[in-house]
Amino acid sequence: MSDTKKVTLPILAWYGDTELEIDFPATWDVHVLKHKGDGAPPLNDAGFRKALANPIGTKTIREGAKGKKEVCILFDDMSRATPSADIVPYVLEELAAAGIKDNQVRFIAAIGAHGSMNGIDFTKKLGKDVMGRFRVYNHNPYENCTPVGPSPAGIPMEFNAEFMRCDYKIGIGSIVPHPMAGFGGGSKMILPGIASIKTIDLNHTRLCPNQTTGIGKYEGNTMKMDTNDAARMAALDIKVDCIYNLKRQVTHLFVGDAIEEHVAGVKVAREFWATDAVDDCDIVIANSFSKANEMLLAAPVAAPLLNSAGGDMVLLTITPEGQINHYWSRSFGKNLGGRSFCPKTGLPANTKKLTIMQPYPDFVGADWVAPYEMITFTRDWPTTIAQLKAAYGAKAKVAVIPDASVQYFPAHVTAC
Repeated sequence: MSDTKKVTLPILAWYGDTELEIDFPATWDVHVLKHKGDGAPPLNDAGFRKALANPIGTKTIREGAKGKKEVCILFDDMSRATPSADIVPYVLEELAAAGIKDNQVRFIAAIGAHGSMNGIDFTKKLGKDVMGRFRVYNHNPYENCTPVGPSPAGIPMEFNAEFMRCDYKIGIGSIVPHPMAGFGGGSKMILPGIASIKTIDLNHTRLCPNQTTGIGKYEGNTMKMDTNDAARMAALDIKVDCIYNLKRQVTHLFVGDAIEEHVAGVKVAREFWATDAVDDCDIVIANSFSKANEMLLAAPVAAPLLNSAGGDMVLLTITPEGQINHYWSRSFGKNLGGRSFCPKTGLPANTKKLTIMQPYPDFVGADWVAPYEMITFTRDWPTTIAQLKAAYGAKAKVAVIPDASVQYFPAHVTAC
């Protein structure tokens, strides 16, 4: 009989999409908390074509783009695991069928307040041929944003000027749980995706804390209402949203009006990403795969699984790019940060010890989760498990979350 229990986790999205094997003592009570959609098979060619041929609440791309002069395609950045390169060829095929030429098309990275992307990122996101055929731009939330008036909630809406000059507008994204908007995708491509920093700031700061917002909370979510208003005011014509498996293969595709297709997609995503909880754990191992560069998202997902007396939270953060730049909320000095920056003063809830396993060190990124001096840093699993064994001996109750950056526990949904 083996003296260890082994668990395999997905790691390095965008950097090889490989796996990490971790092990535990055989005497430990280890629970691997897979989401309901784990193992879903990839969509085939016929599935892609069926979704694009039957959009929800709007015309097909080939019908809607016919006769248009300028086309913009929005896509999300490296903090999202969307396999856009698998979707883009189908969208371009639709545009070609509408008579749209390459010089009429541009791509814009809907980065919101995140740092800009480079050519390597663009190629990973869009495929190897796009950079040589089309103009590909970053959104700049500080410049060249066109005012379109106040939203129904009174927020001054300002959007990317290049996007607003186009007469046919497409977005490509994915639907995963989101800590404030309930679920990403849909109209979030516009706000915060291509909004000005002023619009982003006013949208976020007026909404949190707010009982209508939070991971998995969708109906009546005031942040979602704002983003829907934004999509209408920016005149986003059609949205293509996918759900993917942890091999980053598209499993479901929803195409249509940015609001209507998202409602249909969330019905599937709500069950797909849902995960059954195991409570009162001594240790929670929270792997970040889809959003490894936003490890702060994993902490509030993992914390409720720990026992109330306090346990060990271990965040597996494996990405060579480190934590993503975020102009709105990251630190930019020992005591300086973006508009919403607020230095952490303690550990996450229920956490008596926080370990961050970073094979690719990014010391400054850790302040998104807790004060540096309260964090134990490790570089590999053998060191990490040795420390846990020293603390717990032959007995421990452990929960392992394969992708805590997108999974959610319906039993633990709370306001942001």
